[in-house]
Amino acid sequence: MGNEAIALGALAAGVQVVGGYPGTPSSEVLETIARRNPGNVHVEWSVNEKAGAEVAVDAAISGARAMVTMKQMGLNVASDPVMCVNVLGTRGGLVIYVADDPGPISSQTEQDTRRFGQYTRIPVFDCCSPEQAFRAAQDAFAFSEEYGTPVILRSTTRVCHACADIDVPEITPPQPADGFVKNSKWVIFPGLSYENKKRLVRREPEVADAFSRYPGNTLEGSGPVGIACGGISYAYVKEAVRGFKDRFSLLNIVTPYPFPSTLARRFLRGVEKVMVFEELDPVIEDALIYEQGLAACGTVAVSVLGKRSGTVPAAGELSADIVGRILRKEGDLPARADQTDAATPELPVRPPVLCAGCPHRASFYAVKTAAEQARKKEGASFTQAVFHGDIGCYTLGNAAPLNAVDTCLCMGAGITMAQGMNRVDKGTLNFAFAGDSTFFASGITGAVNAVYNQAEIILCILDNSTTAMTGHQPHPGMGITVMGEPVEPVSIEKVLTGIGIPWVRTVNPLDFPAAVKTVGEAIGRKGVRAIVFRSPCVALLRPSDVCRIDGEHCVGCQRCIREIGCPALIPHGKTVRVDESLCTGCGLCAAICPAGRIGKEARK
Repeated sequence: MGNEAIALGALAAGVQVVGGYPGTPSSEVLETIARRNPGNVHVEWSVNEKAGAEVAVDAAISGARAMVTMKQMGLNVASDPVMCVNVLGTRGGLVIYVADDPGPISSQTEQDTRRFGQYTRIPVFDCCSPEQAFRAAQDAFAFSEEYGTPVILRSTTRVCHACADIDVPEITPPQPADGFVKNSKWVIFPGLSYENKKRLVRREPEVADAFSRYPGNTLEGSGPVGIACGGISYAYVKEAVRGFKDRFSLLNIVTPYPFPSTLARRFLRGVEKVMVFEELDPVIEDALIYEQGLAACGTVAVSVLGKRSGTVPAAGELSADIVGRILRKEGDLPARADQTDAATPELPVRPPVLCAGCPHRASFYAVKTAAEQARKKEGASFTQAVFHGDIGCYTLGNAAPLNAVDTCLCMGAGITMAQGMNRVDKGTLNFAFAGDSTFFASGITGAVNAVYNQAEIILCILDNSTTAMTGHQPHPGMGITVMGEPVEPVSIEKVLTGIGIPWVRTVNPLDFPAAVKTVGEAIGRKGVRAIVFRSPCVALLRPSDVCRIDGEHCVGCQRCIREIGCPALIPHGKTVRVDESLCTGCGLCAAICPAGRIGKEARK
């Protein structure tokens, strides 16, 4: 897999320290390094991306080869140290691996890490296949050491999870680093930053010239129509022009920043017009427009068609079909027998849902039930309950029928956003939800802010004992590291108490009456109060029970379907039946059945 190829490339390059935070589509890189560890590579799931980047930075200035891994949203979290480290420079190789998510498929936004490289003046390598990713990981370390700079290694979802056969050399333990050498250059004072900024600007043409000679950047063919691309778009283009390559000149850019200007100008001199395909932003397109503008002394010499011209979609993923349709319309590509511009049939809509038996469903429903009961009481202090969500499986609580996520911005933001609404709309009762992994990653800061600034919120930690959304990675509360080493787990309750929250309770959400009672008690109190809803993710369990409905006596109210939306509950005429292949026997449906017709029994 592409992510595995990057991991093996890093190991082949002698990486010694690897940190990061899980996030689809990047997670498998760190996991593969942990699994294939030759014995003396330090590998950690850091508490968040900022922490992982800072661990890697100090390892690199101590002479080691270090890597930090994340998805594009995680780069936002790590941006503080990443923005600064390029000003300082490095001694050992430092590679910042970022997996972008065009679509987006599993992210809040689609953002282009190549732009971040331009912004921070950090060189960027962009992977187009697992084979090329394996090579680029090694080249990125070598380049980082040669120029004393961090390097961003960028990939995208389709490269991360594509597969290929790769010959991998035997992985041997890396040589020890030579250690830290004291020098004032590692302290980022304003004067140093000013001088080093000038150094970075002076370095750009040198690096661009080196990238023009980099063998990963290729110029193929000599046709009059030029195609420029990079990343996974190179694979799409190759497929789209199969059988007609001689009609095109194909420029593949693996190092989009600093832009390989010399190679690009050679490409522009041989074509009549250019089509640009890339995900996500018009990075290559803008660079080509600039380069050919310089060549023509400010006038447009070659027509460049891409996202700026509206020729290529401005957002989302590309594909071989999309590229083929555009080239047949704008690039003189003949139609092949196996290509068609007919519309692809619409696929049935299958929205993501919380798994059958997911404890988060019970947590949300308990909070909603208790809040509605409190609102209806005479003299209620609020007119509506507002549910502030966060990033993770529990974001799916926004869907009907739960409708239990009213706001969601970024990791950890639910806790602080609840405080903002509390200051403005006094008629709201504000619940802030965060998962256990999210709480450790970025929720503690918001909780401290709530205590310090005397907020009026109910903090709900949904503790399912794993980082479920990204593949069940361990976190500080689980008592185990990514290398399988046992450690003392960090207690969420002790953290909450330690920062000054006076009322902290823990409850199993699948004990529904107790969960509702606990939430009711929290509503009746003032200030910051916290509930830890603790029940393991169903994916970690082997269910021994199953729920059964007494079909003959089911009253047909279908409340269990209308209110909790468990996918194991299926309408059956006027009644309901249980899909035993999905049911985990959690018992939530039994707890809310008004007729008491649902029971649990041992699975056969």
